[in-house]
Amino acid sequence: MREKDSFLSVVYLSLLGLILVAVFWPGLLFLTGCASTHSCTGLHSPETTPIPTLRAATLPAPKVGVEAAAARPRCRITAVDLLGAWVEAGASETETFEFNDVSGKACRGTFTDDVQPLFTTPNLWFNGAPACITCHFADVKKATMNMDLSSYAGIMAGSRRANGEPKGNDILGGLDWDEALLHKMLYAPGGKSELTNPVRPAMPLGRPATVPAEGPLVSAGTPLESEAPTTEEATATPTN
Repeated sequence: MREKDSFLSVVYLSLLGLILVAVFWPGLLFLTGCASTHSCTGLHSPETTPIPTLRAATLPAPKVGVEAAAARPRCRITAVDLLGAWVEAGASETETFEFNDVSGKACRGTFTDDVQPLFTTPNLWFNGAPACITCHFADVKKATMNMDLSSYAGIMAGSRRANGEPKGNDILGGLDWDEALLHKMLYAPGGKSELTNPVRPAMPLGRPATVPAEGPLVSAGTPLESEAPTTEEATATPTN
């Protein structure tokens, strides 16, 4: 009998303990959360700092490299006239040359930035146009007309270099643009070149009659007026 009473006592005490845990445990967790947070959510609020947050800078980042070059003011001129201005100025690889754009504005260009792209850029002369260097490349033994338009040296070396000779036929007309072979190939009224003996198609190959005789308008060079110093820059600073 005593053993049975002892067993029942253990069972009752165990049940009482479980009931007490079920009742008071959520309250204990709630109090613990409120003691360590500001909102009783159990989440700690972030630490604050007395230093105010600085506003993000609003000035645009400075342009450099290709982006800076694209931001420069540019002139507009036909491709053939641009080539002519370069040739008649002496066809230098490094010296600048001057020309007037379609509005009569005085401009300055260079071979590398303005002339060479006329030969190396696809879709420039008309939509779908191959770059000139597609056919006229450095391996002159295989290139059309044995002519290399991919570099300054190749242009100056001329055409008809079947065996890779260092010098062929002059294509710049002795710096007389009207007489230059290159001019006769690229100036094409009605889509026809001025080469008639024998007759040769206008270049670049496949050029439609809708392309103006002087070729497309291109952006090239920079206006000379944009290079003029401002009043502030032109005025010497007095010294004491």
